[in-house]
Amino acid sequence: MSAVAIVLIAFALILLSTGLGLLLRYRLPERHLSGDSKEVIKLATALVGTMSALVIALLFASTRASYEATGSQISQLTANVIELDRILKGVGEEGAALRHLLREDVKTLADSIWQSEAGNSTKAVAEEIGVVGKLRQLVTQDPQGVWQARALAASTALAQIQLSLQSHPSDSMSKPFVFLLILWLCFIFATFAMSSAPNATLLCVLFFCALSAASAIYLILELGQPFDGLMQVPSAPLRNALPPL
Repeated sequence: MSAVAIVLIAFALILLSTGLGLLLRYRLPERHLSGDSKEVIKLATALVGTMSALVIALLFASTRASYEATGSQISQLTANVIELDRILKGVGEEGAALRHLLREDVKTLADSIWQSEAGNSTKAVAEEIGVVGKLRQLVTQDPQGVWQARALAASTALAQIQLSLQSHPSDSMSKPFVFLLILWLCFIFATFAMSSAPNATLLCVLFFCALSAASAIYLILELGQPFDGLMQVPSAPLRNALPPL
């Protein structure tokens, strides 16, 4: 399920719980919403509200750090691709063939990472970069080859980052955890609605607060899937890193 669908469901559930709270306001006896009962409800709501705020803040910080780290890996991957291409450019005909292979590998690599942009219904298969295997063969045949050793070092670093990115989960957020957070927010908004007689100002404030809470969940979910959604790490720098031969 996409982040947008989850957030729309969360927003609807929060509004539904708010409506339920307004309904309970008139159905419950007055003694249940006044005196000591009112104070206990306030304390319970404050406790759950503090827990929710703390969890949202920690989740946002964690997913933001993970998103930025992934973006840095993509930048390093792009730099390694450009470095490898420049090394091969200084070689003769053998290097030109490897540069052609490198361009094919970069396209396959980008499709395997950004599977939503692969352009077909089947997922791209994560395989070893072909140019890495070719360079290993060259180094084995000619251990004294300086350019082969430099190119192999750059391509090995490229392959390591590839494996790190492809082992990254497509969605690092646990759905049961998100459901629990939504449940807490529903409880909070239901008790808010029960605490006062409804009026236009109260309803507007509750609506925009619910929208803000749903937006916070959306940001967390989007940052948790860096290769999909509206806030994904752009693939253009890697795809356009190498000019055509």
